[in-house]
Amino acid sequence: MKGLYILDEENKPVEIDDIEKWGEFYGSGRRRVGEDFVRNSRISTVFLGLDHSFSEEGPPILYETMIFGGKFDCEQWRYETREEAIAGHRAAVRKVVMEDRD
Repeated sequence: MKGLYILDEENKPVEIDDIEKWGEFYGSGRRRVGEDFVRNSRISTVFLGLDHSFSEEGPPILYETMIFGGKFDCEQWRYETREEAIAGHRAAVRKVVMEDRD
């Protein structure tokens, strides 16, 4: 099966074709990049483990930030790299924190 990814020991994505190995990784708890709680919102960023570009062209989209609860409930952003995901997570937290200042 194409489009399955795990993280190596340095948190670098590695494409694999072993669904059992992928399932073990997926359930391991190593997918979390960030999680913050701000008032009644939870901001979560994870390694998806599946290519969400849904395209044969371009780099895989492997990370996602999502806001649960509050004014921005269900807003989400997806990224190619862990570095982009970390920056996106911080931006989402700032967005929720700034909500009261609008």
